[in-house]
Amino acid sequence: MNPEVKHNKIRPDHRIITDMIPERSIVLDLGCGNGDLLYNLVKEKKIKAEGIELEEGAIYKCVEKGLSVYHRDIENGLKDYPDNSVDYVILNQIIQEIQDMEFLIEETLRVGKKVIIGFPNFAYIKARFDLFFRGVAPVTSSLPYQWYNSPNVHFGSLKDFKDFCRKKGMRILSSYFLGEKRVVKIMPNLFAVNGIFLLERRS
Repeated sequence: MNPEVKHNKIRPDHRIITDMIPERSIVLDLGCGNGDLLYNLVKEKKIKAEGIELEEGAIYKCVEKGLSVYHRDIENGLKDYPDNSVDYVILNQIIQEIQDMEFLIEETLRVGKKVIIGFPNFAYIKARFDLFFRGVAPVTSSLPYQWYNSPNVHFGSLKDFKDFCRKKGMRILSSYFLGEKRVVKIMPNLFAVNGIFLLERRS
């Protein structure tokens, strides 16, 4: 089934990611937050779920949902996980906050047979408008922070990420782009606020 945004309580990016993953897969969600995505995957796809999260308050919410989540810093990598030990690793809305993003993505491709990465598009038209015409750091629905309190350390576009994958020998199996209200199919680097990519390492 092709992922589509459905009108229900599930976040649009969570819906797309849920539709990407086959039933009963083994899934590791890095920076899983309060566990909403993992919980939905367990409920709909009967996956074997595991998460890693740094914020203790979010971990408590995961435990309340019955999820298995570990308190670790993903910046240190995934050394406790063997090669190809999970079917899917998820990095959703987190890579822009990671200091060594390249290292972490390499680790996910070692541990996971496939990797799903979702992140905000810094080349979104509103962000370009704010910077070019207003001369201020952009604030959008996917970039809700002010310049002085943003956790983001990487400011890449969808095109930047595609170039990164090509240079690093990563195969993009599929990609989906979200606007403010719907899936974007035309000129996503300009009109999408978020991109979601399904990757694997080239053999």
